[in-house]
Amino acid sequence: MSDENYFTSIQEGEPSVIVVGDYLQWKRTDLARVYDPSLYTLNYIARIAGGGNEINITATNGGTYFLIQESSSVTATYNAGYYHWQLEVIRNSDSERKVVERGHAEVVPDLDINATDPRSHAEILLDKIRSLLIGKADADVASYSIAGRSLTKFTYEELRTMEKDYASEVKAEKAKLNAQGHRDTGATVKVRF
Repeated sequence: MSDENYFTSIQEGEPSVIVVGDYLQWKRTDLARVYDPSLYTLNYIARIAGGGNEINITATNGGTYFLIQESSSVTATYNAGYYHWQLEVIRNSDSERKVVERGHAEVVPDLDINATDPRSHAEILLDKIRSLLIGKADADVASYSIAGRSLTKFTYEELRTMEKDYASEVKAEKAKLNAQGHRDTGATVKVRF
């Protein structure tokens, strides 16, 4: 929990987690030193893993930095999932562009919304894979895919490998959440004398 007011203290750099329906803002001072905000525009393009849903955010001139903001009403339309983004610098004089950075972020559901599934993407896939492995897959398992391939088309061995990978990812997610909440992450070795 930060001791700064999110609405008045603008963070430097992109968020790694975005909650659907939250107001977004951040700044990029480092790029403003290289690309004058009065002569260049920053544009973020993000696409959900697996293709489809696209997010497009254009920065504004903050004087000594680029300011990136998006309203709650716009982020309320975002689909939860993992997104890959690229940051483009566009020269205003002729609209020529250059991709200067790439990254990723997770868009998580708003728990205020009824019937929202609070699990991460990795938790959902791990549960779907395990349901296939024990022969108790629910009706929507066929709608899930990895790298464009339906979960129902993987062999047993491939599913076991994916189960181990996703179990590790879920464990890491939980450890990160525990660390953020100042709870035991399981990484501390306690010794008694």
